[in-house]
Amino acid sequence: MAVNNPYTWGTGRRKSSTARVRIKAGTGKFLINGKEFDTFFCTDDTRSRAQQPLNVTETRNTYDVWVRVHGGGITGQSGAVSLGIARALCIENENFDRVLREHGLLTRDSRQVERKKYGRHGARRSTQFSKR
Repeated sequence: MAVNNPYTWGTGRRKSSTARVRIKAGTGKFLINGKEFDTFFCTDDTRSRAQQPLNVTETRNTYDVWVRVHGGGITGQSGAVSLGIARALCIENENFDRVLREHGLLTRDSRQVERKKYGRHGARRSTQFSKR
């Protein structure tokens, strides 16, 4: 009993954020954690980063997007949403693969925050030098 699912799923991660993205052919509705896109991402750079796969493939108003994102901050979450949308678009239409790869949208940014070490103020900053 195979179920014909109209949704395409994609998972995106960046820093400590994880986004589960679901897309479906539609009118361009964009919801993140139940909120409108513009209210969830307040700054222009996070908005443009999250929408970049849709803008590159020129499909901004042809897919409805639902996202569940958690962990990290707003910058990491926008990167995770971007990767999730790119992966879902690639599954939906294999012709998008080349365009998304050219813009580096299918590559996971694996950089993580370096851990704090003992005897130091942060990951690398040492204590202030004292002559006396």
